[in-house]
Amino acid sequence: MRVLVLGAGVVGVTAAYYLQKDGHNVTVIDRQSGSGLETSFANGGQISPSNAAPWATPEVPKQMLKWIGRNDAPLLYRMRLDPKLWAWSLRFLANCTAQNFAKNTVKNLRLALYSRALLQDIRKDTGIQYDYLERGILKVFRNERDFKNAAKQGNILRELGSDNQVLNATEIKNLEPAYNTSPDKIIGGIFTPEDESGDAFKFSIELTTYLASLGVDFRFTETVKSLKTVGNRIVSIITDKASIEGDAIVVSMGSYSPFLLQPLGIKLPIQPAKGYSVTIPTAGHNGAPKISITDEDYKIVFTRLGNRMRVAGTVEFNGYDTQINEERANSINNIAQSLFPNAGDYAKAEFWTGLRPLTPDCVPIIGPTNFENLFLNTGHGSLGWTMCAGSAKVLSDIISGRIPEIDISDIGINRF
Repeated sequence: MRVLVLGAGVVGVTAAYYLQKDGHNVTVIDRQSGSGLETSFANGGQISPSNAAPWATPEVPKQMLKWIGRNDAPLLYRMRLDPKLWAWSLRFLANCTAQNFAKNTVKNLRLALYSRALLQDIRKDTGIQYDYLERGILKVFRNERDFKNAAKQGNILRELGSDNQVLNATEIKNLEPAYNTSPDKIIGGIFTPEDESGDAFKFSIELTTYLASLGVDFRFTETVKSLKTVGNRIVSIITDKASIEGDAIVVSMGSYSPFLLQPLGIKLPIQPAKGYSVTIPTAGHNGAPKISITDEDYKIVFTRLGNRMRVAGTVEFNGYDTQINEERANSINNIAQSLFPNAGDYAKAEFWTGLRPLTPDCVPIIGPTNFENLFLNTGHGSLGWTMCAGSAKVLSDIISGRIPEIDISDIGINRF
């Protein structure tokens, strides 16, 4: 059948990969001039089931109060009159209970572990290169209470299939030499050896080239305007250039998915969570970490991508504003320089910001809708790179009439 994939970020392009493998005639449509040019362009680079725990934690409400008024806060609300944001926020806060946190962690981890394994299969099948590293992810701590709580959480994740090791400061320095020349005062960490890292943008570009050679049609600089329906079917999509018919439609438009679907009566509870990254050239320097790091205190990640170091993090709820706030970007750069002063040329750092599509429970929305040929693959928040392969595979299974290999009954639109 002819399948139209709307959105050419890492989630949409990977969906096209599995749909093509299943023998479908696939067309991918995106308003940008190429793949991966929005949220996938300069993300944190981690493929991290170890970070599958949702942002909606029991500690977040108290932390949000503490961060009010701080422009450099890890989580920043720009107060404005926005009924949809406030309704979403109430749902988000309702998920900040121990019970919901545990339930949502299990959902995310199930998909993330499945996806990590599939990503390795994609590499073997296609031979594409994207600065990937199979060196694990290290989560570091400076506070004893936080470290102990993380160790307990690590035990739970280990039981659920995410193997990890609790390390003291000396063991961390043996594992990651960058800490031997760092003034940082870490006390311990959690190391997940099977996690990976890589450049989501390069992956998107390389996979696009591979798929185009197999006949997948990529239509760039073309904006999807609406979906035309007859009964409970989508008969065509309307773009700024054409009307295109398809047998099945996959919506992977990230934070912009709700705008397309609202006229159909489908209300996606997705808010754009603005994140920042700084990319620092490392050539000529020897102090950059070789293992991807998650810093729990600063809420940022460090990832080595070839001769670059990507530092990313923070959450800002400011609608669809994509302007770079220099203060927030500089704050990330300054933190990186203070922790790893010999990592790279910080004066040549490149700033970026993107909108991560976040649901109130921080779990993606994947699967069918009330329209028999319309499917969702969106709402991954900061885990789109981690979950792209698993999301794509289960979606292709559904469209191709197969039962997915993992349970996705609890991550569909019907849960809302």
